[in-house]
Amino acid sequence: MVFFNSSTYRPFLLSGFPGLEDSHPVISILFCALYLVALMGNIIILVVIRVEQSLHAPMYFFLSMLAATDLGICTATLPTLLQLFWFNVCEIDFDACLTQMFFIHVFSLMESGILLTMAFDRYVAISNPLRYTTILTESTITKIGVGLLLRAVAVILPGPFLIKRLSFCKANVLSHSYCLHPDIIKLSCSDHRINSIYGLIIILITFGADSVLILFSYLKILITVQGIASKEEQFKALNTCVSHICAVLLVYIPMLGVSIIHRFGKHVPPMVHIIMGYVYLLIPPVLNPVVYCVKTQGIRTRILGNLLKLQQRVL
Repeated sequence: MVFFNSSTYRPFLLSGFPGLEDSHPVISILFCALYLVALMGNIIILVVIRVEQSLHAPMYFFLSMLAATDLGICTATLPTLLQLFWFNVCEIDFDACLTQMFFIHVFSLMESGILLTMAFDRYVAISNPLRYTTILTESTITKIGVGLLLRAVAVILPGPFLIKRLSFCKANVLSHSYCLHPDIIKLSCSDHRINSIYGLIIILITFGADSVLILFSYLKILITVQGIASKEEQFKALNTCVSHICAVLLVYIPMLGVSIIHRFGKHVPPMVHIIMGYVYLLIPPVLNPVVYCVKTQGIRTRILGNLLKLQQRVL
């Protein structure tokens, strides 16, 4: 058996939809439409929050972090997807693949951490509204953002170096049009148990811990809301959490599905792996702006107001 150590920089081959290669240009139109929605939606949220002074509040600062993270995920995955579906260029350099993998996982981990801080934000806003802005000051929010970035980088940084210690055989075809850690280590023909254990530990101490703390935050929110006498005020308090709950479900359900399929779905059809991979990375950036624009009154009002002003100028 011929071995290719990572130092030889043997390129990987990206995959689209096996058997549908002739339809890739048509499929690319769908992907471009999704990416356009994701990019425009998240940019609009960032611009509206930046321009409108009334939206300079903790909830909207965290929302802008989420939008920036979604833009990062789109930026990390779009180049290889376009080179495959538009130009039929399948090869990706080994180091380029590791770099893409690093940024995809860093942004995904940051997204999970931001969703946790947004759950804490909702708890503080409901349980202690009078001290809301004094607890979550701009300085505190900045420190939280920097902390989430450092956590993500520190946790994901060992991944590329652990992969470089592996050897790779002739198999070099990835399951997606981008690079993910589980997908790369599957191609190794040397012992990659350390990499698998590392990946599992990362999931447990980051995504697992974040999801438990998010659930705990909402239990505290429910307990707090039960103490509110007015049913109308209870509904109003819970309604402020709807968009965040949707965002959590949009991130964690696909992530859970991808993790389960990669680790236990050996007999699952390859097409399921491929579709779940795209759902995992595309659905949150596409739908998060839609959810927040529809369910968050401050964002919705400002966007509609600006659209009406624009219409009046045109007419």
